[in-house]
Amino acid sequence: MTRDEIIQSYQEYIACLNRQGWHDLHHYVAENVDYNGATIGLEGYREMLVADFRAIPDLSFTIALLACDPPMIASRLAFDCTPVGQLFGLPVNGRRVRFDENVFYAYERGKIRKVWSVIDTARIAAQL
Repeated sequence: MTRDEIIQSYQEYIACLNRQGWHDLHHYVAENVDYNGATIGLEGYREMLVADFRAIPDLSFTIALLACDPPMIASRLAFDCTPVGQLFGLPVNGRRVRFDENVFYAYERGKIRKVWSVIDTARIAAQL
């Protein structure tokens, strides 16, 4: 894939997440996707995302920064949300929080094959 194709695919993937279009996720994510070094597969990846939306009903992925060097793309995702209960082991309990996620993706055969994610939990903790 070219740089422009990866960027377009990634933006469509983020739109898919934001509309919770789980039936379309396979268009963007490989069947054998790795997440932070573990192969969790497409179904495990989908379950993780569904659980995220369950914990954060108003979850919305906003691309704050984007860099692409094929086959890799890196993004800083910004979140402004109100999780219910705990979030990443922190007692948020319905309070509005803002945080970022730095995430790197490796594309293979037109789909996301590997994901490395680091979430700024210190920023969440500081808001509580």
